[in-house]
Amino acid sequence: MSGPNAEPQVPVGDDGDGDSFGEEEYAAINSMLDQINSCLDHLEEKNDYLHACLKELLESNRQTRLEFQQQSEQQNMEADVQGSQPPN
Repeated sequence: MSGPNAEPQVPVGDDGDGDSFGEEEYAAINSMLDQINSCLDHLEEKNDYLHACLKELLESNRQTRLEFQQQSEQQNMEADVQGSQPPN
């Protein structure tokens, strides 16, 4: 009897030709999947940490830029006031 791809059907649990997986193979696959999952969790934690750091840096840069703009505007206003006063 053959399967949908004209391959012989092997009953579950039959280790005759090596095509079916045994308990050890499933355990090994599960172990690898657990390791992959652990690595992905670690990467996600790092990504979240970097995202938080970048948001903090962006906010700090915004604050610095605003302070710089305010200082620049204040200096321009002071220069305008001094330039409009007649010399003594």
